[in-house]
Amino acid sequence: MCAGITMYSPLVHWGATKEGNKMTIGVIGIGGLGSMGLKMAKALGHRVVAVSASANKRELAMERGADAFVVSTDPESMATETGKIDLLLNTVSANHDLNVYLPLVRKSGTLV
Repeated sequence: MCAGITMYSPLVHWGATKEGNKMTIGVIGIGGLGSMGLKMAKALGHRVVAVSASANKRELAMERGADAFVVSTDPESMATETGKIDLLLNTVSANHDLNVYLPLVRKSGTLV
């Protein structure tokens, strides 16, 4: 329940649950929360991009519903989704540089 509401709440707040409002939603961190975020965003009918520092998370992310996978430590990988994400959900609890992810967010997009 906890992971569910943690991911569902920003999806509601930023309009991802509104009928007909199709978005590209990114999820940073493919752990417990991130996996839940991928599943929910996909179930809502959005294009979903998984973002991880580790290429090892690709298979897990795709199994959880990701349409695309980006390795945040690989500039070429990041370039494939630059400026395409409407709503980027950050599930990483450790201190990290958010500036790495900002190029992924579309103009007028949101990083939560």
